[in-house]
Amino acid sequence: MGKTALIVDDSSSMRQMVGFTLKGAGFTVIEGGNGQEALDKLSGAPGGKVDLIITDLNMPVMDGLTFIKQVRTRAMLRFTPILMLTTESQESRKAEGKAAGATGWIVKPFHPEQLLKVIDKVLPA
Repeated sequence: MGKTALIVDDSSSMRQMVGFTLKGAGFTVIEGGNGQEALDKLSGAPGGKVDLIITDLNMPVMDGLTFIKQVRTRAMLRFTPILMLTTESQESRKAEGKAAGATGWIVKPFHPEQLLKVIDKVLPA
């Protein structure tokens, strides 16, 4: 059975681009336009679980840091890799992401090969 990824970004074109890359790598993709929408989608995922989460930082309704903190309170998702994919590159923001529970940080714009390499590092085969 393939792996499932949740992509959270308020930009539909960014969700499309990331989704295309992940589908090409064999993932089933679930999308959310903000943190709250993504939490709702997680509740509907099989077993309330996904194998990988990729989230933006700056979004309306619920931002990426708040979303990650919420995800980390769910026992089924405590160890799920979460990658921040954002335009933010300051070390202080990266530290905030790590403190919230992010596994890794990728700065936009990204190359699909770069994204897949990072996923290979954080997600056991």
